[in-house]
Formats: sequence, structure tokens, C-alpha cells
Amino acid sequence: MTAFIHKDFLLDSVWARRLYHEFAADLPILDYHSHLPPEQVASDKRFRSITELWLEGDHYKWRAMRAAGVDESQCTGTAGDWEKFQAWSRTVPRTLRNPLYHWTHLELAFPFGIHELLSESTAARIYHACNERLTSSEFSACGLLRQFGVEAFCTTDDPVDDLAHHFAYQRSGASPRMYPTWRPDSALGVSDPVTYNAWLDRLAACSGRNVDSYEQLLDALAVRHAYFHEHGCRLSDHGLVTVPDVSVDRQNVQRTFAEARIGKAATRDRANEFQLALLHELAAMDHGRGWVQQFHIGAIRNNNTRQFRALGPNAGFDSIGDETFGAGLQRLLDGLEQRQRLGKTIVYNLNPKDNEMLVSLLGNFQAGPSVGK
Repeated sequence: MTAFIHKDFLLDSVWARRLYHEFAADLPILDYHSHLPPEQVASDKRFRSITELWLEGDHYKWRAMRAAGVDESQCTGTAGDWEKFQAWSRTVPRTLRNPLYHWTHLELAFPFGIHELLSESTAARIYHACNERLTSSEFSACGLLRQFGVEAFCTTDDPVDDLAHHFAYQRSGASPRMYPTWRPDSALGVSDPVTYNAWLDRLAACSGRNVDSYEQLLDALAVRHAYFHEHGCRLSDHGLVTVPDVSVDRQNVQRTFAEARIGKAATRDRANEFQLALLHELAAMDHGRGWVQQFHIGAIRNNNTRQFRALGPNAGFDSIGDETFGAGLQRLLDGLEQRQRLGKTIVYNLNPKDNEMLVSLLGNFQAGPSVGK
């Protein structure tokens, strides 16, 4: 009987098998977008159990477990490692035809070498077998990355991060290579002045600049942008609900920032105007240093207010939005193109309704010498 995961899994034609095995299988992984914790890589973390490796921080699994009726204590709460793993093992059979089912068994097959299907009846054997393998140096944070053939990857870093873990890792000379990515979403937060002002104070401290006006904000961000560049960063990354289609008046933008600085939340219209203005400035910084910019468009986040208050962000309560963004993205890219400040760009959309619009829109801005600008 053929195992569920085998060498031709999902390769359903002769050409698919040939293209994968003859051309792709042995290529290194160069991952330009990840959320790997730099501190775990820098310390070459050893994981106490498969539960820590698999379930701590994995909000995709938490969502499935909640949908299957698992109590929160066994997702993000105080239950022990074995109890949480048992809860996941009961959930897995119910995820059939969901990518979680495939991911779970792909990861068991490699690198753990386990081809049993995970369920409540196989959970104990699989749990103990995985934990035994985790005692090997091949299953440390860096060991796992090397097993997967990762040559280089980029993390996701706030402009106020000191990048200390990156420095330590670079000095160690370990492999694979790890680089920071500039993620300045917090700079757009004029709708939440309490959180925004706390972040601005951190920006002022790490940049050595006052941040009491919009111009000073740009100056402080430019200082940090240069700092990131000096330490290997060549990518920016922006998480956006939408790209607003608005006209920008610089005086309005300056006023919006000044009001946020004294605790007044921006209206939706004023926040949209501020966002578009600042995205222009950030994109120009990227272009000036030859960076690639990435836009993740369409996630609406922290939708469950009660759970957000209890657990914080990135706990499995984000979803696909349905706002339109074509006209706004067109305005942004065209404005940069007119100023000759449009660098190489990667756009990720979450809602499949936007696929054809986005592909045709991006085609307006292809230009040499970049292939697939």
C-alpha cells in the first residue's frame, strides 16, 4: 500500500514529476518572507517537544482546533504539552482536504521520517518518536533549516528593532544566512494614538532624533532605514488592509500627525490620506537604496475583540477582507513611476476575487532593466 506522503505527492502528471525531480527538487530555498523568530535562530534553539515546535504560535492550527471544539486551554492556554498534542491529534482527521492535513503529514514524513497518519490512536507513538528525534542536533532551529535546504531567509522586523540577534548570528558565521526585513506598519498607526505614541517614543530613542512633526518622523525613519541597510536588509514589507484611493494634501498629513502626537485619533479619511502619503515616502527610501518592496494586501486583523484583549495579536483571529484596492494601488504605483521612484515590487493579495485585476494592473508598470519588475 502506498503511503499517503510519497515522492510524487501532488505531482499528478509526467511533466509535473519531471519538472520537480529533474529541476526543482535539489534547488536551495531562498525565502524572502518569513516570520521565523531571529532569537531562536541565533541561539540555535533546541525544542523541548513536538508541541513546542508545532503548536506554540501556530495560529492556523489553533483556528482548526477551535473549530473542532477544542478548549482554549489546549490551544494557547495552560494545558501541558501532551494534552495539547492529543487535542491536535484529535483535530487532524477532521482537516482532510484542508492544507493543514497535507502540511502535518508532509512534516511528519520529512524530516521526522514518520509515515503514519496522525490521529488519536497514533498520537502517543508519534509524539514520543518526534520527541526522541528532537534530541538530535539535526533538529535544532538551524539543524532543521539546513535539513530543508534553506540557504538564506529574511525575517520580519520593526524599524525600532535593534537587530541584536541578527548581529550575534552574523558574527557566529552559522548557516543558513539570515537577513532582516523592514516592516514599518507601526509608522502608519495614527488611528490609535496611545499605541502610536508609545512606538514613536521608541523610534525617537533608537534613531536619536526628535519625532514631534511629520518631517521629523520621516527623518527618524530615514535614519533607521540606513541602519537596516548597513546590516544586510534589502527588503521592505507592508501589511495593508487596502490601498486608499485618495488625494494627498501635505498640510493635512502634517496636521494629522501633530494631532495624533497629542492623543487625537485620526478619522478614517485622514488616516487613509496619511497612509498613502507615508507609503510614497517609504517607497522612495526603498528605491533610493535599491531594495525590493513587498505589499501584503487584504487581511483584516484581530476580529475577535474579546480574544484580542485576552491573547493579543496573531492568535488566529484574522481573515480575508473584501475592500477594493485596485484604484488606490494604481494611484500609488503611478505616483512613484512619475517621480521615477518605483522599485521592484512584490504584491500578495489575500482575496482571490482580486487576482485578475492585480495581474493586469501590475502589467502597467513593467520596465527594463528589471525582469518581472
